[in-house]
Amino acid sequence: MAHIDILTAAGLTETELTGGTLSVTTPIDGSEIARLSMHSVADAQAQIVAANEAFQAWRSMPAPRRGELVRLLGNELRAQKEALGRLVTLECGKIYQEGLGEVQEMIDICDFAVGLSRQLYGLTIASERPGHTMRETWHPMGVCGVITAFNFPVAPWCWNAALALVCGDPVIWKPSEKTPLTAMAVQKICDKVMAEFGEDAPKGLIQTLIGERDLGQTLTASKDVAIVSATGSVPMGRAVAGDVAARLGRSILELGGNNAMIVAPSADLEMALRAIVFSAVGTAGQRCTTLRRLIVHEDVYDQLIPRLKAAYDSLPIGDPLDEGTLVGPLIDTDALTAMTRALDQAQAEGGKVHGGGQVLTDSHGAAAYVAPAIVEMPAQSAIMHHETFAPILYVVKYNDLDQAIAMQNAVPQGLSSCIFSTDVRETETFLSAVGSDCGIANVNIGPSGAEIGGAFGGEKETGGGRESGSDAWKGYMRRQTNTVNYSRELPLAQGIKFDI
Repeated sequence: MAHIDILTAAGLTETELTGGTLSVTTPIDGSEIARLSMHSVADAQAQIVAANEAFQAWRSMPAPRRGELVRLLGNELRAQKEALGRLVTLECGKIYQEGLGEVQEMIDICDFAVGLSRQLYGLTIASERPGHTMRETWHPMGVCGVITAFNFPVAPWCWNAALALVCGDPVIWKPSEKTPLTAMAVQKICDKVMAEFGEDAPKGLIQTLIGERDLGQTLTASKDVAIVSATGSVPMGRAVAGDVAARLGRSILELGGNNAMIVAPSADLEMALRAIVFSAVGTAGQRCTTLRRLIVHEDVYDQLIPRLKAAYDSLPIGDPLDEGTLVGPLIDTDALTAMTRALDQAQAEGGKVHGGGQVLTDSHGAAAYVAPAIVEMPAQSAIMHHETFAPILYVVKYNDLDQAIAMQNAVPQGLSSCIFSTDVRETETFLSAVGSDCGIANVNIGPSGAEIGGAFGGEKETGGGRESGSDAWKGYMRRQTNTVNYSRELPLAQGIKFDI
């Protein structure tokens, strides 16, 4: 399917795709597929004003009615799943099956949010004073700014937007300047859904800003943006957190991951092998949950690693739109440069590199296709503490579970983790307070591929934010404690006497 056909099927017109200054290229072959007009800082400020005006109406809308808008969004995403999935692949380079999977995540979180719209529960609390009752209620927070990264160009927006909308918050989206086309296509879907929803959807409820870093900074600096949810690198997260904290706003941060798998002596090696390959090379190693460190017990190391190398050698690398491709390109040549530097440093630190070179240079010379790399390390060294957004898998041996857990937890990031073991003592230790220090800890599955039912996020330099399922919705609302005196007396708390 030609690039222009994918763009057209997603609802993007020639007028929208031409005439601007923001160049958009596809990682598939490095060619330019659009040149977009960008919003200005003044445009961003106007969107913030419009969103706050929308908030005045939307916060008073009954939550189940707000959920109806999200239900319609989920239905429209179902209808456009294939077209949007192809656009995801065209713009960020992940294989088409992963593009479809990302759109399915959007559909799933819409389903979750629709149910949530009737379950924004508070608490009834026992009062120490006679004739009093206490309760905890939740109310809409305000405008939610969402800043997303290139590698998952649509799903994280929906994790935030679906929850924010049912919680009563308007949404302004600033996508990565590397992947603005998917955002434009989703905004068109939202416009269609809001028109179908009718006058109950106020103008300015869902908006998108196309442009560069200055637009994101406008969102983070504005006191009229109550919540900023940002997905990206640790340096970006530090900047966002600083700007939002300076005005005492609320931030939800989903930052870097440096995820490990421990393979224990009792592990099912066949299952572990399949999990390693998908987790390490899916999205060409450009997931925040990508497997980057493999910690293998010395008793099974020689059984597993040769098989892993053979599996890597057989991986189909190529055009991510082609059926059968499992590894697509890196986002751009800058990512290739970063990968090359990391491999050079790993070798300098004693690593033995298998794979890792650029491929398909004859047919796709302007793009950045690479063979995923396995690097056998003598110990966990400095390079392994750094997240390189590329398919590099560092492998080390261990001989004691405590040693393996300590190694896993020694890095600055704390997003996802896993252990392969059939020993319940080992798996429960891994999940305990003395085990993994990550926000996600799995047993006998890899670190990637999270479902929307659980809260997604991590600790330490990963930022501490939570999105998607569980009670992540509380991040988009304000908590209020209410005390009601229905008696004819006025007793004070803590038994204080204050008679006048």
